[in-house]
Amino acid sequence: MRRLYTVLIALPIVYGVIRYLPAWALTVLVVAGGSLALRELYLISFIGQSTRLLTGIGLVTSALVIAHQHLPITLPTVLILGVLAVLTTLLRPALSENYRVQNAAVALFGVLYLGITLSTLIATRALPNGELLVLFVLLVTWGADTGAYYVGTLWGKHRLAPAISPKKSYEGLAGGILLAVVIAALTQSWLLPHASVMHAVALGLLLTATGLLGDLCESAIKRSVGVKDSGGLLPGHGGMLDRMDSLLFTAPTFYYYVTVIHGLVPLP
Repeated sequence: MRRLYTVLIALPIVYGVIRYLPAWALTVLVVAGGSLALRELYLISFIGQSTRLLTGIGLVTSALVIAHQHLPITLPTVLILGVLAVLTTLLRPALSENYRVQNAAVALFGVLYLGITLSTLIATRALPNGELLVLFVLLVTWGADTGAYYVGTLWGKHRLAPAISPKKSYEGLAGGILLAVVIAALTQSWLLPHASVMHAVALGLLLTATGLLGDLCESAIKRSVGVKDSGGLLPGHGGMLDRMDSLLFTAPTFYYYVTVIHGLVPLP
């Protein structure tokens, strides 16, 4: 029930921000969520002490990467400055000298893993009818996650990737595909008016597949550091990273699908 309560509280807030507020409001929301998720990643991944400076550099760089379209700075510039800042920390005396390089690599990985991927959600919002497109990718992504969770919990018997995520099942995957495709087809005329129903169904299938990859990749990260959840921020869902793992793969997939395929999204 806690999982359901969290969704009932979060959904109206997210919908209102996307549908009725200016584009920068979504950017603020994504930066906030991405920063919380990135901090969780750092907390479970960094080794040793004295990692506050790296955490700060990573969080600032990721926030700038996500929000760069609203700022007078280019993405390559942000990344170059972030890399140089992280490398400079190698010169700083620290208690965990043996892990400086590993922690620096984790800091940069986090920026790519969360900052770059979430920036495509902001890029999607900047497209014509961008607020509707963002709603589509979120609804389909969450639909796939929800269908997989409940069907897998009730009827899951055949394990999909037991070495990485023991609870994932083929039955759950089927439930995720079914709900994602249904949501995509039902919302096509409202959220994707310039696309056909076939495109919507294809996106339902594609986003389910890429969302599963995102979920499994995060599970592999957690397993490698020996934790079950990235945090406990969201009751019933674990941490923010646990909630966003699928979106980290579906957001860029959706953005490049609708921008590369000719005519799917009208030009400004």
